[in-house]
Amino acid sequence: MLVRFCKIGFVAVVALFFSVIAYGNITDYDSNWQFVQHVLSMDTIFPNSTLKWRAITDPNLQTAGYWGIIGWEALTALVLWVGVIRLLVAVSGPGFVRAKGIAAVGLTMGFLLFGLGFVVVGGEWFAMWQSETWNGQQKAFEFISMIGLALAVLLLPEPAEA
Repeated sequence: MLVRFCKIGFVAVVALFFSVIAYGNITDYDSNWQFVQHVLSMDTIFPNSTLKWRAITDPNLQTAGYWGIIGWEALTALVLWVGVIRLLVAVSGPGFVRAKGIAAVGLTMGFLLFGLGFVVVGGEWFAMWQSETWNGQQKAFEFISMIGLALAVLLLPEPAEA
């Protein structure tokens, strides 16, 4: 049962992480708002880049994108907390394996945000990698690593009780 509590701990850390991110983006809206604006407008990428046609400069679309990110973060946190509760309720019974599902969904949501949203879309489509100032790829990979590790640990087969 100790291993099960370890798995729950991994999921709880990521749930808290997404809760703090969503809370921070709502209460300190402007900090990451500037990041999103610069990435979407592609105003700090290489001056001669031929990719600038991809830029989104409409403030309404930028705002919608930012609120989409915040909403996804908050929803991810909620799904993960539901997963933590379900795992805790089932920790000592045979239903623990089934209870992993919702936590796995939440971890996958987090992986998608940073993998798809920040690495693929932000990093490659909007050429964030070209910006010296507004490049969040390293942080995205750090977050992907943490989430991926939690998902791998959660999905490990349950050891036989000794």
